[in-house]
Amino acid sequence: MRFFTLLFCLFAVLQVQAQLGFCSGSKGDAIFHEDFGEGNGPGEELPAGVTNYSFVQSGPYDGQYTIADFSYGLNSWHQISPNTAISNGKALIVNADYAAGRFYRKEISGLCENTTYEFSAFLINIHDRGSAVCMDGGIPVNVRFEIWDNTDSILLKSGNTGDIPSTASPTWKQYALTFQSEPGQDTVILKMFNNGEGGCGNDLAIDDIMFRSCGDLTDISADRGSDRVYTICEENTPAEISLRATPDNSVYQQHFFQWQNSFDGEIWQDIQGANSSDYMENSVNSTTYFRVKVAEDAVNLSSNKCSSASEPFLVEVIETPEAPINNGDISICSDEEIPALSVMAGQDESVYWYDAPTGGNLLAEVSPSFLAETSGTYYAEARKLNADCAGSNRTAVRLTINAVPEVIDEIMQICPDSNLTLDAGMAGNDYLWNSGETSQSITVSSPGTFTVEITNPSGCSSVKTYEVEDVPNVEIAEIISEEGSVTIVPEFSGDFLFSVDGINYQSSNFFEYLPGGIYKAYMKDLANCKTVVKEFPHIVVPKFITPNNDGYNDSFRLKGLEYFENSSIEIFDRYGRLLKMGKGEDFIWQGQFGGKDLPAADYWYRISILGFPDRKGSFSLIR
Repeated sequence: MRFFTLLFCLFAVLQVQAQLGFCSGSKGDAIFHEDFGEGNGPGEELPAGVTNYSFVQSGPYDGQYTIADFSYGLNSWHQISPNTAISNGKALIVNADYAAGRFYRKEISGLCENTTYEFSAFLINIHDRGSAVCMDGGIPVNVRFEIWDNTDSILLKSGNTGDIPSTASPTWKQYALTFQSEPGQDTVILKMFNNGEGGCGNDLAIDDIMFRSCGDLTDISADRGSDRVYTICEENTPAEISLRATPDNSVYQQHFFQWQNSFDGEIWQDIQGANSSDYMENSVNSTTYFRVKVAEDAVNLSSNKCSSASEPFLVEVIETPEAPINNGDISICSDEEIPALSVMAGQDESVYWYDAPTGGNLLAEVSPSFLAETSGTYYAEARKLNADCAGSNRTAVRLTINAVPEVIDEIMQICPDSNLTLDAGMAGNDYLWNSGETSQSITVSSPGTFTVEITNPSGCSSVKTYEVEDVPNVEIAEIISEEGSVTIVPEFSGDFLFSVDGINYQSSNFFEYLPGGIYKAYMKDLANCKTVVKEFPHIVVPKFITPNNDGYNDSFRLKGLEYFENSSIEIFDRYGRLLKMGKGEDFIWQGQFGGKDLPAADYWYRISILGFPDRKGSFSLIR
């Protein structure tokens, strides 16, 4: 019996003096965090009873300590500020006493009963192995942590860091152990011991001493969504979701639950009555985070320091975007390059362009700008990126393309010793002549180049140019009458107007499809300074005849000779033999000689008109 008693005691001691280890589950908020202060320079002395080492505000020697953010420049120490993963401020710097023993004692209150905790601290061997001051890198650091009950009579847990050798570069490392508070217990005592003796080395810094509750890792699963996220469009709200909490049983022996929600993922509030592992929410209208607190005792659920919390599950409601902001309607002139229309949407939104306020055709996508080709109103819609949700109301953006005044440059002539009026036309516009005048028309008295900028009420402008020239000499060199057309040939080069009736003038000197007769050719300059007139006969001679009695081109007959007092016509064959002659106005020949039909061939004519030169030519007889 005595043997089993000794065995039980040995087992209990081994349990208490277990190896260091971190909480394998989730951790609560810190109930105690000693960071030894912030800022630069030396810190304050520790409260009485925390250590029996002597405090100095300089480099500590064996059995001394200091609070600082640097190591005071001792040649064999790393010259660094405490650079931990948490506070990055001052640290407790200890030069070990020659005799091994305790160097730190601290009562930690505010614990929750019947709760598993993790104690942790960051340590560093501050001896610089590269300094070669100590043989073989000096005495290693070796620290033992002990957790006692509030009576300082029951050891709850302890553990050793093992040897921490010096390094050539500063290296912080975090150490931890876990323990469980007992029912009714809210205070423990932390003790730290230096297991090695003083001498060359065995110098350490410690920072960020923390106590946090340790609980199961609890996973939240849902009937929809994945990776702890469920996304829904605003138009499909209110949404419902079924959540389930599953602890991993790594720490707790029994589980009590409290579901919470949050609208920002930071501030959490309990959901009344949600105290089981399953939770059903059926009225999510906005983005909401859900998590569950888990504790081994129901009384600990009221404190984040006495329970553990799961990672949150996010129900993300994709809000319908606001309508994009119009960057401005655009109005341009038709001779300008068309700029792009644009709107401004949110950073997490893309823009789609349509040709109607609702429905319509998609014109462009995923672009805040759109290059239209024609005037009109276009509509921009914002949509959330990476979400197949409804778009915003559409924003109208208008493109107006205003016509510019249509102008045609003119060449005009001015009569000698006279004035000429230049009229820009298009009343109701603004005018600016190169002479500085602003009227619709101006009067000039000499040749030159004159321009006028015409601006319409839309602000669009065109420039019209007038080339004013001296009047050229007006004379008719000849009149060519052939094949039903007439050409009036000027004696001198220049721009003129021509007519064959004295009423209708044209810039071309060519007239076609004129019936035969006596005509007058009219020619004048553009300024109407001078007009010359010349009379001429216009005889329309057929090119061929087909005497087949079909009523078309059956005979050689000249139209227009009836307008002349005395005319005659002679017909010859290819050998010059006279086949027929007679007065012009009554002359008809149907391709016969001596009462017989002549063969198909080319025949010649001579037309004589009193007062005009004879006219000669040929025509074809076709059978």
